[in-house]
Amino acid sequence: MKFMLLMTAPRGTGDWGIFEWSKAAIDAHMKHMMGINDDLRRSGELVGGEGLTPPKDARIVRAGANGQPQVTDGPFAETKEFLAGFWVIEAADLDVALELAAGGSKACYRKIEVRPFDGIA
Repeated sequence: MKFMLLMTAPRGTGDWGIFEWSKAAIDAHMKHMMGINDDLRRSGELVGGEGLTPPKDARIVRAGANGQPQVTDGPFAETKEFLAGFWVIEAADLDVALELAAGGSKACYRKIEVRPFDGIA
């Protein structure tokens, strides 16, 4: 089964404070994150994953009447958190996905939302 593990960060400037950390703390954090990715890759469970830029860089696209993209800034939802990054994993079942999410949570010091793919695509 495929799952998406969604990493959220608190709303604000979009950097969730990481740029206030010492270089040593950032380096340790990134080493730990890369270790999680390496473990998932070695186990064959990592399909993909990326960190995302802050919400200020997001754009909303809708198809116009002529099919051309209509682009606006956003999203501007009133929320306390924003999506900061994600992993797509292949796990035997939900229990395994939850265990892997706990490892991701430890790595990024954030809660992780676990969402199964619906299998339609």
